[in-house]
Amino acid sequence: MAQPEAVSDAEFQSKVIESATPVLVDFWAEWCGPCKMIAPVVDKLAEQYDGRVLFAKVDVDANPTTPGSFGIRGIPTLLVFDGGKEVDRIVGFTSEQDISSKLDAVLSGA
Repeated sequence: MAQPEAVSDAEFQSKVIESATPVLVDFWAEWCGPCKMIAPVVDKLAEQYDGRVLFAKVDVDANPTTPGSFGIRGIPTLLVFDGGKEVDRIVGFTSEQDISSKLDAVLSGA
């Protein structure tokens, strides 16, 4: 069962930026209500895209450097990386279909 992997500031470069496959990173915090709402959606997508997209979670309280370096001011924020570059950003709660369409666009090279 594919699950999003917790990634720290120290691991971000190697696990996300240097990943050979696209990566969706969920920036979240324990106290964040909308983060808890989107978590099952992200978990479900991790299953659907297993092997094609890597899923990572960054706890912004425990790892403040990475969110700061990407200008993240609100959570949840989902960033999609491809080839080490941010190619899409979703701020706030959104639908599974919305996230899927963004991932499909990256996978198709659109």
